[in-house]
Amino acid sequence: MTARSRAIARVGRFLVAGTVIAIVAACGGSSATSAPGSVQPSGSLATQTQSFTSIPSCGCSFGASAAASAPASAAASAPAAATTAAKTAATNAATNAATNAPTAGAPAATPAPTAGAPATTRTGQSGTVVAWGDNSSDQTTVPSGLTGVVAVAAGDEFSLALKSDGTVVAWGANDIGETQIPAGVTNIKAISAGSTFGLALKSDGTVVGWGDSTYGQTTPPSGLMNVVEISAAGVHALALESDGTVVAWGGDDNGETDVPAGLKNVAHVSAGYDFSLALLKDGTVVAWGDKNPTDTTLGVAKVPAGLSGVTGISAGYYHSLALKSDGTVVGWGANDVGQITTPAGLNAVAVAAGGNVSVAIKSDGTVAAWGGNESGQATVPAGLSHVIAIDAGGSHVLAVVASGS
Repeated sequence: MTARSRAIARVGRFLVAGTVIAIVAACGGSSATSAPGSVQPSGSLATQTQSFTSIPSCGCSFGASAAASAPASAAASAPAAATTAAKTAATNAATNAATNAPTAGAPAATPAPTAGAPATTRTGQSGTVVAWGDNSSDQTTVPSGLTGVVAVAAGDEFSLALKSDGTVVAWGANDIGETQIPAGVTNIKAISAGSTFGLALKSDGTVVGWGDSTYGQTTPPSGLMNVVEISAAGVHALALESDGTVVAWGGDDNGETDVPAGLKNVAHVSAGYDFSLALLKDGTVVAWGDKNPTDTTLGVAKVPAGLSGVTGISAGYYHSLALKSDGTVVGWGANDVGQITTPAGLNAVAVAAGGNVSVAIKSDGTVAAWGGNESGQATVPAGLSHVIAIDAGGSHVLAVVASGS
């Protein structure tokens, strides 16, 4: 069963006696930041300063978000280089925060989480898109001539790309308008893809949505502004405001939009299938949602005890990833196909959780993937390198390769 059919089946279960009950039916999203991931790397792999916890991450396909990145070296394998890149990215983010073009964010491997640095993005360069995995709806058929891409977001069976000029390109399934970008969607700082809808963060701090809005997921709350990061998943969405608080809307069948009272000092957000994650500025993670008592994959909203030193997060379909400052990755939730069994020796700078796959940008610019591979989503194309942003969808993966590499 494809990720799309799983989502539709989940929606169908709640169409009882002609009454529609709000549900969340999408993979997790990396958060999308306006200054990129990432990664976002969470299936999936979005702030003003989207992974790789969230680039723009999903991260994850259903909830993947993407954020624009700023020029930075694509090869940061040495610790010293990584430190320099992080400092440079942070400086660029502060300098460019007020511009209309996508701004730069610190890499997900920086020592402390900084608002606007998605887990799905490694650097701020632009480039071309490489895609692999399920192509049943042409979601991995990248439009010819697409260049200048700074962030990507993978949905259920559609794909989004954010260009350096602030415009958005979409391709793949269009059953509910998920690839029909509204007129006037310009000056975009970050993007994120839910199951069958898209979100974009504008340079003025407002949010616009398109595609399926059955549960109001494409209609941000009235008065929402000063947003620095977005993340979409299934049929719900998250927005991180400049004051470190979180706003959520859309389906809430499992409490995924019930933001914990008093939640503040948030650096990043990532939306999962029926749960949500927030990375606090102290490097710890808070989760909520996943309240379905019949769900056999309970645990995605239960953060591992003692988890700290986190710099990036990505929420997938039924699993979550956390990127730590030392480059290691911690996963929790479903592991039926090994999606949280991190490869030995992995030194990541961005991560993204998808439907049942996990991906990471390594410190040398190459990509590691593990988990489900029924559609080839965990089979990284041979020779892929110089990757600067990544995101994972339902059963497909998108990566941005630095121009000139």
